[in-house]
Amino acid sequence: MPALPDLNGPLLFARYAFMPNRLGFCGGPNERGLFEACVEAQSSPELRDWTKQFEGAYPYLALIARANGLRDPLDYGVVEAYWLGNELLEGVGVAAMYDSILERFAPRLPSKILDLVLGKAPAGAQPFHAFHVLDVCRRTGTLAESLETLDNCRISWGRVTSVDGDRLWVNAPPLVFENSKLTLGPDMIRPALRHIDGRGFVTDARPGDWVSLHWGWVCDRLTGRQVRNLRHYTLRHLALANQTL
Repeated sequence: MPALPDLNGPLLFARYAFMPNRLGFCGGPNERGLFEACVEAQSSPELRDWTKQFEGAYPYLALIARANGLRDPLDYGVVEAYWLGNELLEGVGVAAMYDSILERFAPRLPSKILDLVLGKAPAGAQPFHAFHVLDVCRRTGTLAESLETLDNCRISWGRVTSVDGDRLWVNAPPLVFENSKLTLGPDMIRPALRHIDGRGFVTDARPGDWVSLHWGWVCDRLTGRQVRNLRHYTLRHLALANQTL
């Protein structure tokens, strides 16, 4: 799975990790360097080192790579699998997922909650960002358990309807709580920040483009395949989360 000409695995990771890092939710203190690397599309050994400070995300990357016989956790396909979903997730077996959850979260969760999260592995959980948001973070206390927080933290997708200075207006499905279940509501137009001090990662977006969003920030332009994958794996893990709300 080749990378785009100006984007490799570490830079792809950084595009999605930038805003939660800027907001102080995860990763080490390297916001400005991270932003500059993404804007200039310049990877570096320092950027690779920085990704390892994401204690939530990086172990999932290592798991996906190991399960698929790949040496580099920051392989472009591995990073894409974690944030957006792709076929590499299907290469992670139940036992490997179960063992990874047990090793990482047994020291942090009460036994009843740990058993609940461990049960997600045989139920179909995969090392996908939405799984971590919906079934792990809200139980470890990493995130406040509110609908707005969950919606902001998941990777969402939308189609650009207009460009307005530093913002894009994007038609995207919100996360809603309906009939005692989490689901995606009808598309609604919402603003998304694309520039900081006049610079960003998707500077030439136009109406009709598909983009990805994380904490209200425009991370990347998406292909049709990426939109389909992100929708598919998000819906799968929403259904999984709904089993134990």
